[in-house]
Amino acid sequence: MAGGLFGRVREALFPSRKAPVQSTTQAGQVRERKYGGNTKAMATAYGVSPRTVLRWIDGSRHPTKHHQEKLRLDALGVQTTERGRERKARQLAQRGAVSGVTARVGRTRTFEIQGSDAVRARDIHLTLSGEQAAALARAEDEGDVREVIGEALADYFNGGGGYAGFTAEDFEYDVDDFDLS
Repeated sequence: MAGGLFGRVREALFPSRKAPVQSTTQAGQVRERKYGGNTKAMATAYGVSPRTVLRWIDGSRHPTKHHQEKLRLDALGVQTTERGRERKARQLAQRGAVSGVTARVGRTRTFEIQGSDAVRARDIHLTLSGEQAAALARAEDEGDVREVIGEALADYFNGGGGYAGFTAEDFEYDVDDFDLS
Protein backbone atom coordinates (compact mmCIF):
# COMPACT_ATOMS: atom_id res chain seq x y z
CA MET A 1 0.00 0.00 0.00
CA ALA A 2 1.31 3.45 -0.78
CA GLY A 3 2.60 5.43 2.15
CA GLY A 4 1.20 8.64 3.40
CA LEU A 5 -2.31 9.69 4.25
CA PHE A 6 -3.14 10.84 0.71
CA GLY A 7 -1.91 7.58 -0.81
CA ARG A 8 -3.92 5.42 1.58
CA VAL A 9 -7.10 7.43 0.91
CA ARG A 10 -6.59 7.29 -2.86
CA GLU A 11 -6.05 3.52 -2.78
CA ALA A 12 -9.12 2.97 -0.56
CA LEU A 13 -11.40 5.01 -2.84
CA PHE A 14 -9.95 3.66 -6.10
CA PRO A 15 -9.02 0.05 -5.25
CA SER A 16 -8.50 -0.99 -8.87
CA ARG A 17 -6.02 1.85 -9.43
CA LYS A 18 -2.98 0.71 -7.47
CA ALA A 19 0.39 2.27 -8.14
CA PRO A 20 2.86 -0.06 -9.82
CA VAL A 21 5.38 -1.66 -7.46
CA GLN A 22 8.47 -1.39 -9.68
CA SER A 23 10.21 1.99 -9.55
CA THR A 24 11.03 1.68 -13.26
CA THR A 25 7.33 1.42 -14.12
CA GLN A 26 6.47 4.21 -11.67
CA ALA A 27 9.04 6.54 -13.19
CA GLY A 28 7.92 5.79 -16.74
CA GLN A 29 4.24 6.34 -15.97
CA VAL A 30 4.88 9.53 -14.02
CA ARG A 31 7.03 10.95 -16.84
CA GLU A 32 4.41 10.12 -19.48
CA ARG A 33 1.21 10.95 -17.63
CA LYS A 34 2.19 13.78 -15.31
CA TYR A 35 4.91 15.48 -17.31
CA GLY A 36 3.69 14.67 -20.83
CA GLY A 37 6.81 12.63 -21.64
CA ASN A 38 9.10 15.55 -20.79
CA THR A 39 12.14 14.09 -19.01
CA LYS A 40 13.60 17.51 -18.26
CA ALA A 41 10.38 18.72 -16.56
CA MET A 42 10.29 15.62 -14.36
CA ALA A 43 13.95 15.99 -13.49
CA THR A 44 13.39 19.61 -12.48
CA ALA A 45 10.45 18.62 -10.27
CA TYR A 46 12.53 15.98 -8.51
CA GLY A 47 15.70 18.06 -8.32
CA VAL A 48 17.78 15.56 -10.29
CA SER A 49 19.37 15.51 -13.72
CA PRO A 50 17.43 14.31 -16.78
CA ARG A 51 19.96 11.47 -17.06
CA THR A 52 18.99 10.28 -13.56
CA VAL A 53 15.32 10.13 -14.58
CA LEU A 54 16.24 8.11 -17.67
CA ARG A 55 18.25 5.72 -15.47
CA TRP A 56 15.24 5.29 -13.17
CA ILE A 57 13.12 4.41 -16.19
CA ASP A 58 15.59 1.95 -17.75
CA GLY A 59 16.30 0.35 -14.36
CA SER A 60 20.04 1.01 -14.26
CA ARG A 61 19.48 3.15 -11.13
CA HIS A 62 16.79 3.25 -8.49
CA PRO A 63 15.48 6.39 -6.80
CA THR A 64 17.08 7.25 -3.48
CA LYS A 65 14.98 6.94 -0.37
CA HIS A 66 14.47 10.70 -0.59
CA HIS A 67 12.75 10.37 -3.98
CA GLN A 68 11.01 6.98 -3.53
CA GLU A 69 7.99 8.27 -1.59
CA LYS A 70 7.38 11.21 -3.95
CA LEU A 71 7.64 8.90 -6.96
CA ARG A 72 5.26 6.36 -5.39
CA LEU A 73 2.67 9.06 -4.60
CA ASP A 74 3.02 10.61 -8.05
CA ALA A 75 2.58 7.16 -9.62
CA LEU A 76 -0.53 6.59 -7.55
CA GLY A 77 -1.83 10.02 -8.54
CA VAL A 78 -1.52 9.35 -12.27
CA GLN A 79 -3.50 6.11 -12.00
CA THR A 80 -6.74 8.08 -11.87
CA THR A 81 -7.70 10.85 -14.22
CA GLU A 82 -9.40 14.05 -13.15
CA ARG A 83 -12.49 12.92 -15.03
CA GLY A 84 -12.47 9.56 -13.19
CA ARG A 85 -12.09 11.24 -9.79
CA GLU A 86 -14.96 13.60 -10.58
CA ARG A 87 -17.18 10.70 -11.71
CA LYS A 88 -16.45 8.85 -8.43
CA ALA A 89 -17.11 12.05 -6.44
CA ARG A 90 -20.53 12.49 -8.09
CA GLN A 91 -21.42 8.88 -7.32
CA LEU A 92 -20.43 9.29 -3.67
CA ALA A 93 -22.25 12.62 -3.30
CA GLN A 94 -25.50 11.06 -4.55
CA ARG A 95 -25.47 8.64 -1.62
CA GLY A 96 -26.57 11.41 0.74
CA ALA A 97 -26.03 11.27 4.49
CA VAL A 98 -24.44 7.80 4.51
CA SER A 99 -21.86 7.21 1.79
CA GLY A 100 -20.74 3.76 2.85
CA VAL A 101 -17.21 5.09 3.37
CA THR A 102 -15.93 4.86 6.93
CA ALA A 103 -12.81 6.14 8.61
CA ARG A 104 -11.07 5.07 11.80
CA VAL A 105 -9.04 7.69 13.60
CA GLY A 106 -6.90 6.43 16.45
CA ARG A 107 -7.36 8.53 19.54
CA THR A 108 -4.82 6.80 21.74
CA ARG A 109 -1.97 9.24 22.47
CA THR A 110 -2.32 10.71 18.97
CA PHE A 111 -5.65 12.44 19.07
CA GLU A 112 -6.10 15.81 20.72
CA ILE A 113 -8.89 18.29 21.01
CA GLN A 114 -7.23 21.68 21.25
CA GLY A 115 -7.50 23.18 24.69
CA SER A 116 -8.16 19.87 26.43
CA ASP A 117 -5.77 17.35 27.97
CA ALA A 118 -8.54 14.88 28.79
CA VAL A 119 -8.19 12.27 26.08
CA ARG A 120 -9.52 8.76 26.60
CA ALA A 121 -7.84 5.89 24.80
CA ARG A 122 -10.23 4.76 22.07
CA ASP A 123 -10.64 4.83 18.33
CA ILE A 124 -13.10 7.16 16.66
CA HIS A 125 -15.13 5.52 13.88
CA LEU A 126 -16.60 7.99 11.42
CA THR A 127 -19.27 7.33 8.83
CA LEU A 128 -18.63 9.90 6.13
CA SER A 129 -21.47 11.67 4.37
CA GLY A 130 -21.70 11.53 0.60
CA GLU A 131 -20.32 15.08 0.36
CA GLN A 132 -17.37 14.27 2.64
CA ALA A 133 -16.53 11.11 0.67
CA ALA A 134 -16.85 13.09 -2.59
CA ALA A 135 -14.44 15.70 -1.21
CA LEU A 136 -11.94 12.90 -0.49
CA ALA A 137 -12.28 11.65 -4.08
CA ARG A 138 -11.56 15.19 -5.32
CA ALA A 139 -8.64 15.73 -2.90
CA GLU A 140 -5.43 16.82 -4.55
CA ASP A 141 -3.05 16.39 -1.62
CA GLU A 142 -2.70 15.44 2.03
CA GLY A 143 -3.84 18.89 3.18
CA ASP A 144 -7.20 18.41 1.45
CA VAL A 145 -7.60 14.98 3.07
CA ARG A 146 -6.76 16.37 6.53
CA GLU A 147 -9.37 19.09 6.10
CA VAL A 148 -12.14 16.64 5.18
CA ILE A 149 -11.32 14.28 8.04
CA GLY A 150 -11.13 17.26 10.43
CA GLU A 151 -14.62 18.33 9.36
CA ALA A 152 -15.92 14.78 9.86
CA LEU A 153 -14.40 14.73 13.36
CA ALA A 154 -16.03 18.08 14.16
CA ASP A 155 -19.41 16.74 12.98
CA TYR A 156 -18.92 13.63 15.12
CA PHE A 157 -18.10 15.57 18.29
CA ASN A 158 -20.77 18.19 17.62
CA GLY A 159 -23.41 15.46 17.48
CA GLY A 160 -24.18 15.96 13.80
CA GLY A 161 -24.84 19.01 11.69
CA GLY A 162 -27.36 20.61 14.08
CA TYR A 163 -24.86 21.55 16.78
CA ALA A 164 -21.82 23.78 16.79
CA GLY A 165 -18.71 24.29 18.82
CA PHE A 166 -15.93 22.22 17.32
CA THR A 167 -14.32 23.01 13.98
CA ALA A 168 -11.93 21.06 11.78
CA GLU A 169 -9.02 23.08 13.16
CA ASP A 170 -9.69 21.74 16.67
CA PHE A 171 -8.45 18.26 15.76
CA GLU A 172 -5.05 16.78 15.12
CA TYR A 173 -4.34 13.09 14.61
CA ASP A 174 -1.46 10.83 13.68
CA VAL A 175 -1.69 9.98 9.97
CA ASP A 176 -0.17 6.58 10.73
CA ASP A 177 -3.09 5.83 13.07
CA PHE A 178 -5.78 6.29 10.41
CA ASP A 179 -7.64 3.90 8.12
CA LEU A 180 -10.30 4.37 5.46
CA SER A 181 -12.65 1.69 4.18
